[in-house]
Amino acid sequence: MPIIRLSSLGDSRLDAYARLTEAQLRNRLEPEKGIFIAESIKVIDRALAAAYEPISFLMEEKWLDASTGVIDRVQSDVPVFVLPADELKRLTGFELTRGILAAMRRPVLPSVENLLADAHRVAVLEGVVDHTNVGAIFRSAAALGIDAVLVTPSCCDPLYRRAVRVSMGTVFQVPWTRIGSTVEDWPEAGLALLRSLGFATAAFALTDESLSIDDERLHACDRLAMVFGTEGDGLAQSTIARCDYTVKIPMAHGVDSLNVAAASAVAFWELRER
Repeated sequence: MPIIRLSSLGDSRLDAYARLTEAQLRNRLEPEKGIFIAESIKVIDRALAAAYEPISFLMEEKWLDASTGVIDRVQSDVPVFVLPADELKRLTGFELTRGILAAMRRPVLPSVENLLADAHRVAVLEGVVDHTNVGAIFRSAAALGIDAVLVTPSCCDPLYRRAVRVSMGTVFQVPWTRIGSTVEDWPEAGLALLRSLGFATAAFALTDESLSIDDERLHACDRLAMVFGTEGDGLAQSTIARCDYTVKIPMAHGVDSLNVAAASAVAFWELRER
């Protein structure tokens, strides 16, 4: 494992960490060349366990010994870049990373059909654009036994740096893919695909027709896709109209709704496969 000590964050070999935007890292035109940044030993460990491929590591000298268990698991030619502490402090957010970063290759996402072949409880995220919420939803999905997560074309990237960090690496443990490649693919085509795969669809929204989350009809579904909308506006009316059920979480004390991350956690627990 080559350990390469550098003196400056300006070294071109550190572009992925210091100068490329998230869009450039994602590389939509050639996704097979795309990469993402994972932060902290625990998150990187979960990525490696899920067979994600590292390209390089970046850390301060003092983290070398603590990171041995991680870097010894990868191919011997993957470089480990070491920078002085004052240079790393120039890297936005580095102090939140717990000492180590890794640039990793993006996987080829599976088709919806393959992903859901054996799934019974699925979350669908429509246009959720806050990376913190996406990360929190993945963490709840992992903890509460959701089989897969689908993100619509307008939803933010689950491998965005902040989403990965908030998820504590569970984004690598919960199977996921995009449902549709353009905004025209959702909701009509996407919901039709779910229905063809045997899923009932439940839109989480406050309407006069909404069922309570503890309704027996929901628990009786063998295969259920729970659909959650963007922060603020919630689900599109066209999505609600096309789902089999509209569902609400009863509120007390005049509270009208929960944040999407909190609502999803409640839904995952209540509607888990029993």
